[in-house]
Amino acid sequence: MPWRHQWNLIRKGVYCSLFVLLLGLDVCCLCQTQTGTQDGAEAHLREAHRLLGENRPAAAIPELRAAVALAPSNLDARGNLGVLLFFQGNYAEAMPHLREVLRLEPDLWKLQALLGMAERRTGDTSTARADLENAFPQVREAKVRIEAGLELVQLYTATEDLEKASQIIGVLRGFAPENQQVLYAAYRIHSDLAREAILSLSVLAPKSALMYQVMAHEAARRGDSPEAIRAYRKAIELDPRVPGLHFELAEMLHSLPKAEQTTAQAKAEYETALAQDPFDVKAALRLAEMAEGNGDQSKAYELYTQAVKLQPDDPGACYELGKMQAEAGHNQEAETLLEHAAQIDPTNATIHFRLGTIYQRLGRSEDARREVEQYRKYKTLKDTLRDTYKELHLNPGEADKDRDDSNQ
Repeated sequence: MPWRHQWNLIRKGVYCSLFVLLLGLDVCCLCQTQTGTQDGAEAHLREAHRLLGENRPAAAIPELRAAVALAPSNLDARGNLGVLLFFQGNYAEAMPHLREVLRLEPDLWKLQALLGMAERRTGDTSTARADLENAFPQVREAKVRIEAGLELVQLYTATEDLEKASQIIGVLRGFAPENQQVLYAAYRIHSDLAREAILSLSVLAPKSALMYQVMAHEAARRGDSPEAIRAYRKAIELDPRVPGLHFELAEMLHSLPKAEQTTAQAKAEYETALAQDPFDVKAALRLAEMAEGNGDQSKAYELYTQAVKLQPDDPGACYELGKMQAEAGHNQEAETLLEHAAQIDPTNATIHFRLGTIYQRLGRSEDARREVEQYRKYKTLKDTLRDTYKELHLNPGEADKDRDDSNQ
């Protein structure tokens, strides 16, 4: 796949720090000087350690080669030599040393991960896959685990085993959720999985409601609202019971420019969605929002209350009901709801702003100041995301689905 080349370029900067980590954690713990080791081997090994302490790995390699030649069973010399050769890109020479150390000490997972990487880069993919699969679950050091996982992902994608690749990505995202390489890999793998699923569905059920739903999603992603609406309506015509269809069509109708909005049709679709699924909190919230916009505060309050009862941990429901309580002067009730919303959705700028207002009313100036700082922080981030989405020609609304009440 063409994206592998781009991925490899992104990862080049990792190897230097990974090298230091391995020397510090694995290799230096291999100091198991064998009985009867020749004095010459000891001298070469001491000199190699001195050079490594001075961060001169290239100069240490000849000393380690000499030590291994004199004392082939010395794990310290072999382990260090194998690691240094690996990071020089001399995988063919590194592998025998790593294998010998692992033969005697099989639970050195970081070394096994390095061996798997070396095997993959020399074309022995089946052995590499076995070694990396064995090492990856056991490695705990962040840099080593990320590298081993990404190598496994490349092996799986090369054989179109996208499900296994996705599983590894899931582990890596839980382990390193802010790692750029992992996020990029997740984007590529999930994009490939989506394309594969669409292709399979188009072969199995080309004229089905689900296929038209997929077509609607793709049209919406491209910003082609009329085509998305047409596809949603065709899907509903074929099978109106498909979960999510009525709500998604309502969302498309609701997102049209004001002059083009068919509010009555959108409201009807939201009502159908809620009738089909009484636990559809999003549909209830939209209907409440419409009622509020029409000045029907009683209906809006009823629907917001219903939404909170249905899903007490839905931040949107808690926020909207909390906002209505605040506007009615019920500050204690608003405080409880908004604090809960902030706990569930801590990066939502609008919730922090509204909560800060409540704290100010209650005389909690320090808490109010903290919430305003949080609001400014996440508002700036939200604006940055909106600009990024525009550059990517995506729907800026995806970067911020909550409304900004800061000027109200």
